[in-house]
Amino acid sequence: MNTLKKTLALVAALAMTATAFVGCGDEESSSSSSSSESSSESTPAEDETSPAEGDDSSSEGGDDATEGQIDASVGTGGSTFTVAAWNPDDVPYLIAQWKGLDYKTVAEDLANDKVDGIKFISFGVGGGDASERYDQIFSSGDDLDVYFCEADWALNYINDDEKTLDLAKLGLTDSTWPNIYSYTDDIGKSENGVRKGISWQAAAGGFAYRADLAEEYLGVKSPEEMQEQVADWDKFVAAATTVSEKSNKSVALADSLGGLWQAFACSRTTPWVKDDVVQIDDFCQKFADTAKALWDINGVTQNGQWTDEWTASGVNGNVMGYFVSTWGFGGFFLDAAGGAPDAEAGKEAGAQYGKWALCQGPTPYYWGGTWIVVNPKTDNGEEARDFIISATADEAQMKEYAVNKPEYVNNSAVMDELIAADTVFNESITGNFKDNQNIYATLADNAKSINFNGLITPYDATCKTKFIDAVKETYVTGGSWDDTVNAFKDKGAEALPDLNWD
Repeated sequence: MNTLKKTLALVAALAMTATAFVGCGDEESSSSSSSSESSSESTPAEDETSPAEGDDSSSEGGDDATEGQIDASVGTGGSTFTVAAWNPDDVPYLIAQWKGLDYKTVAEDLANDKVDGIKFISFGVGGGDASERYDQIFSSGDDLDVYFCEADWALNYINDDEKTLDLAKLGLTDSTWPNIYSYTDDIGKSENGVRKGISWQAAAGGFAYRADLAEEYLGVKSPEEMQEQVADWDKFVAAATTVSEKSNKSVALADSLGGLWQAFACSRTTPWVKDDVVQIDDFCQKFADTAKALWDINGVTQNGQWTDEWTASGVNGNVMGYFVSTWGFGGFFLDAAGGAPDAEAGKEAGAQYGKWALCQGPTPYYWGGTWIVVNPKTDNGEEARDFIISATADEAQMKEYAVNKPEYVNNSAVMDELIAADTVFNESITGNFKDNQNIYATLADNAKSINFNGLITPYDATCKTKFIDAVKETYVTGGSWDDTVNAFKDKGAEALPDLNWD
């Protein structure tokens, strides 16, 4: 059966049968499920509900005129399918899942141009630096079919019709993704409501904490009891005060102001910018007051994120908990990635291994995530469509990927099924949590609760960054609220001069 017919049938099956987030884990680690075992070498299993060979079924459901059909304006038949991203953490494994390639060798094979018909451009930079590289590609006219956008700046491309394709032109509509998490849906659409991007992952966050320290200083013995202690921001400050007093200020409840802000910012209920006017409201002062209260009692550390001190503090026992999303459970603070006096303390068989636990924290939030978008000048529309379907819509493929990568995929039906089966996505990560806690169940509750409908603007990343900078540099060090607001306005106006900062 040709590619188009397969895809039409697949979309139909998804639309009719669908009832039903760990970003950068260890790609080569083994994973297991209560019902089946999968290894990193495995290829996608056949979906028992997939249409049989020769089935000419067409799409049923919404938008019948376009679903499953590629618009005539989209180029097809190109010789090389080119995908670009800032690093090789995700693309190679999505391609492996799509094409049935070896997870262990795919990254090297792509780097050496050994995968026929597919080219992967890895910039080797941080996500925040990728947009400049994309702009260079667009300016040069070099081949580019599909590329990846980070949450903080995705809208800069999603709102630009010259740089992102309306996915409906690939025959992909809302009914293609009936089970994606709400916040990922909102970020993938332009300000006019046109779907330009779709994510295969959900990066919902929680509050990971040292269970032994929580029992010592707060008397809690379970994630449920810990959640009661930190269920809102006032309770969080109260719990931090208790920890500070009992530890003589030697243990902070929270890892950093940056982590605190990642969670807090997701509870905003008004847009950062409305009618080109920046909104500095009670929400902003509430965060500043919370940050100052924690700062003054050593309830939050002065560590900068991504530093050795930040990653090591939890294992060293100077920090009880971290605000972190799915990508942070392996290779970061949990195994003391550089900087701990005993560098092996957090690793398997180390003194601190297995002492972590996870609760939801004061508010549902996400941190990070990546959206797949398509260059309007693609000459491989069919491959772009099939790659996106494999990564984001084919539930059988997503289930395999969730376990093989491992990944918290952007499909609530798939994740609910895997969580209910008590699937071990990664034995090393799971083993680092007390009693092998099913941390994905906790993350699932947060993922379903995040609501950004009507709150997203193209200016959010800049406003968030400039505001936390002003709080760090002015408010927590003793400046007044007015001084902090003025500092925020100065920083923001320099970065976004076209907005009204008065």
